[in-house]
Amino acid sequence: MSPFPGSYTAPCASASLWRSSRPPRSPARLLVTEGPGYALRAEPYAVDAWRFERAVAGPATTSPADELARLEEALGWWRGPAYADFAGEHWARAERSRLAELRLHAVERRAAALLALGRPAQTVPDLDAHAAEHPWREEAWRLLALALYRAGRQGDALAVLRRARSLLVEQLGVDPGPALRRLETDILHQAPHLDPAPGPGQVTGGGPAQAPDDGRPSGPGQVMDGEPPQTPDDARSAGRVWAEAAAMYDSAVPSGARARLESTMGLLRNLAVTGGGGLEAARRHRVAAVQAAEELGDPELTARVIGAYDVPAIWTRVDDPEQTAQILAAAERALAALPPDGHEAARVRLLTTIALESRGGGPSTGDASGDRPAHGREAAREAAREAAREAAREAAREAAREAAREAEELARRLDDPALLAFALNGAFMQSFGRAGLADQRDRIGAELVSLSARHGLVTSEVLGHLIRLQARGALADFRTADQHAAAADRLAERHELPLVGVFTQWYRALRLAATGHPPSEERDHPPGAPGGGTPAAATEVEAAYRDAAARLEGAGMPGMERGLLPLALLCLRVRDGRPAPTDEDIDWGPYEPWVRPLVLLAQGRHALAAAALRAAPEPPGDLLLEALWCLTARAAVALGDRETMERAHAALLPAKNELAGAGSGVLTVGPVSAHLAALSRGDGRSALSRGDG
Repeated sequence: MSPFPGSYTAPCASASLWRSSRPPRSPARLLVTEGPGYALRAEPYAVDAWRFERAVAGPATTSPADELARLEEALGWWRGPAYADFAGEHWARAERSRLAELRLHAVERRAAALLALGRPAQTVPDLDAHAAEHPWREEAWRLLALALYRAGRQGDALAVLRRARSLLVEQLGVDPGPALRRLETDILHQAPHLDPAPGPGQVTGGGPAQAPDDGRPSGPGQVMDGEPPQTPDDARSAGRVWAEAAAMYDSAVPSGARARLESTMGLLRNLAVTGGGGLEAARRHRVAAVQAAEELGDPELTARVIGAYDVPAIWTRVDDPEQTAQILAAAERALAALPPDGHEAARVRLLTTIALESRGGGPSTGDASGDRPAHGREAAREAAREAAREAAREAAREAAREAAREAEELARRLDDPALLAFALNGAFMQSFGRAGLADQRDRIGAELVSLSARHGLVTSEVLGHLIRLQARGALADFRTADQHAAAADRLAERHELPLVGVFTQWYRALRLAATGHPPSEERDHPPGAPGGGTPAAATEVEAAYRDAAARLEGAGMPGMERGLLPLALLCLRVRDGRPAPTDEDIDWGPYEPWVRPLVLLAQGRHALAAAALRAAPEPPGDLLLEALWCLTARAAVALGDRETMERAHAALLPAKNELAGAGSGVLTVGPVSAHLAALSRGDGRSALSRGDG
């Protein structure tokens, strides 16, 4: 069998095997001597890649049942990327790409055959996944909508077509092609020809299939059918310019060209900052683009594709751990495959990607284990396993910190402002090794603002302002933080960056919680100084937090959203000396391990609270490090857990001059000094309930 897909047999082993299957002294027919070497003369049926191509290119006049059987058999031969054993070989790249496209075409033809056989419900799940993984293939959307319609789900069919239209118009600036438009009209009118099975040569109904028989990919340009959409009001509108440029690109750049992948990453980079739907779509398509680059077997291309996604990152908890793990692994593979000499810019981008995707300690940091309690020898074994896991996590954290350091050093040598801005983002994400590093992050933010303003790097300039907003908040310098919030908002409005407002609104809620006054009322009065007006009541602060949380809904940042509002409200309670809420239905998200002891204490379940406190891991190195340590300290003091109190005191001491949690830009548990004082006294009396004095 051939090396497709990944089933290659070593020539030396296969030669003896093949020779043994022919009679003695008969001439060789498979592995033959030719010139100074050997040639493999395999029959067409003996090579998977050839068999697959012949099966997919079978006659269109066969019955749907024969077509289905042939395609299902052919697709069953796939067990991974084509020519997986030769991923690094130049000769295999184009063939890998061609076979991957041929497979997508086969998936769509199989679905068409199922529809022709009257089995639409069986087709829907596979088509749904296929369209999600390859959103630029209009034929996938068309088949999915038709399958839903024939399954009696007319509303869902129309919703799919609307989703396809929205994706194409909003993200590519082009209208759907005629097949999708015609199908939508036919569904709305319940056209009779959608129901019966079509005749030979057209197995899907609802218009001719759009997938090309020559295996060309249905890329972004094909959705336009060669004609960019017209804008009657203004022929020079942004939409028209976009469509014409996309059409020219599609006609000028071959469908299988590597440049398409790099161009796609530029599109995704811009898409990520447009809003919730755009950010989620960008993350999903980023993974697909990286996988496509890896399938081509070109490590330098893969490095460029991975590194091109230099979207500024401000929150230290990842949004999708599975996607993050995939990108991180791909970046590590690409870095290892890069030639040792040269390619320094690509190396910087890969190292920075590793630093960014390892933020907060990695994709799974902070999740509760949920393991049952262990006893005796099992407890000892589990302790040993956990120690080994923690050693591995610490090694990964150190590798990420080293990646950030190396990326920054290389970027400074290369004197590339955009590259340095990206590397500084990685340095920021790896600046949470301990508490009390707000000053360090403030310096990173200041350099980002200065560098980006000089070189027109708008999104990096916004990032710098947000970093400084966080850092100055941690240092209780809200006048300066206000200036950075306002600067970020101005840039966001001018350059259409709607997600920035999510962070600045959370900041204003934090500011109200910390000082009792919004920015407009603070004027020249520092926090706690007289003359600043009547401080906000707890209900007003809670309302501000709920408004901020509503802004976060649908923003495409689940890593920030989940559990954040309950945590912010809990921090208010802890700061004011009030018990935690006792409602068991609250979703604390990833913060459950550090919140649970306080909830159990409020319920009067002290033994369970003590056990939960002992089971809680150390808070991860991220924006909420100090806040989670303060919650841990509060529970330890209440329970008299001396060991945990000592650990919390040692962890928090470097941040003694900061507001706990305010470095996140979203919440605070009050001054770290108050929690340190309570730990030193060994009780939880008044020091924990003093606001920010």
